[in-house]
Amino acid sequence: MSISARGPVGAPHLNEGAPGAPETKVAAADARAAVADFLAAFEAYKEVNDARLAEVERRGADPLTTEALERIDTALDAHQARLDDIATKARRPALSSQEAPSAAARAHGSAFEGYVRSGEAGGLKALEAKALSAGVGADGGYLVPHETESEIGRRLAALSPIRSIASVQVIGAGSYRKPFMTSGPASGWAAETAARPQTDSPVLAELAFPAMELYAMPAATQALLDDAQVNVEEWLAAEVDAAFAEQESVAFVTGDGVAKPKGFLDYTKVAESTWTWGNVGYVASGAAGAFHSTAPADPLIDLVYAVKSGYRQNASFVMSRRTQAAVRKLKDESGSYLWSPPAAAGQPASLLGYPVVESEAMPDIAANAFAIAFGDFRRFYLVVDRAGVRVLRDPFSAKPYVLFYTTKRVGGGVQDFNAVKLLRFAAT
Repeated sequence: MSISARGPVGAPHLNEGAPGAPETKVAAADARAAVADFLAAFEAYKEVNDARLAEVERRGADPLTTEALERIDTALDAHQARLDDIATKARRPALSSQEAPSAAARAHGSAFEGYVRSGEAGGLKALEAKALSAGVGADGGYLVPHETESEIGRRLAALSPIRSIASVQVIGAGSYRKPFMTSGPASGWAAETAARPQTDSPVLAELAFPAMELYAMPAATQALLDDAQVNVEEWLAAEVDAAFAEQESVAFVTGDGVAKPKGFLDYTKVAESTWTWGNVGYVASGAAGAFHSTAPADPLIDLVYAVKSGYRQNASFVMSRRTQAAVRKLKDESGSYLWSPPAAAGQPASLLGYPVVESEAMPDIAANAFAIAFGDFRRFYLVVDRAGVRVLRDPFSAKPYVLFYTTKRVGGGVQDFNAVKLLRFAAT
């Protein structure tokens, strides 16, 4: 049995080559090799796990077999990380657009570059005063060019797992309010000449999603900023995307709604049999902190069918890396594995035929933990982005470094409580 020891590839450069360029061909070859390594590792994983299960049935698992399975499991995680890195690299577009920027965009970009490099704010002051922007100046910072803001948004979509599958609404105010029909108007059948009695009216509720402030503070030396070869807008986008994505990923799952978005695990959770609007429903695994011992696949099937058919069409599983490692071992009654590796770079692994999204903000399997979510997250969770990313240049607080206090307004919350259900690792 042989397992490739290739590790995850390094972080990609921001500017990709054109199709057919040597860099693109190398990336494509690397993606094919990564998929082949992943599939080979999973075949080895199934072989060792089958041997472990046979030993358990006979006399108990051999420690050497268990150790070998853990090593392969770690290798699978490394291959998955490598595939994710390749996919992220492929999804990151170049910052510069092929379309010629407008005169206003060129003026803003030039003024912003002068501000970042030397602190000269005169050009930005004139532009934002002309646009009648509010909250500008030395205390509030200046808006980044539209291209840079768009690039930050695209990077967040590639790096933040919940944002990548949720709905995103861009707003111009501090809060987004959405009316939602919790029950539709009554209807019925009637004969051609029969009376049509008045029906019940629809029940509407208003959901409010305030935008909270998310910040990052990258630092640079003045020597770096003085280097004319450095694209400062590209550098800034690259510096803040990982910081923003990390904070968002946690808030969208477990945020308490206080100065941050409200995560879907912070809502009241109730058993699916007693579910009502405003709560997130769950089904139980049948055992505290574990899958059911005799029918481990049954709770996952129950979870899938707890979601109405209209929401299953675009549904995904969301779980942490350790939970996914436990799910990899599960089989159905015919002995087939429930979990399947991705068929190509950029595609997710699948469970029961549905894609698996990995989020480290999700809890691991433990007693009473809500470790797996399933459903249509695009209809379930709404991310609210306030238009505009601001940068405040600070050359004084950390000399000889120049700090760039970068802020973005983000909110989020559940918008349709029907769309996703949770798996609780408990007896009931």
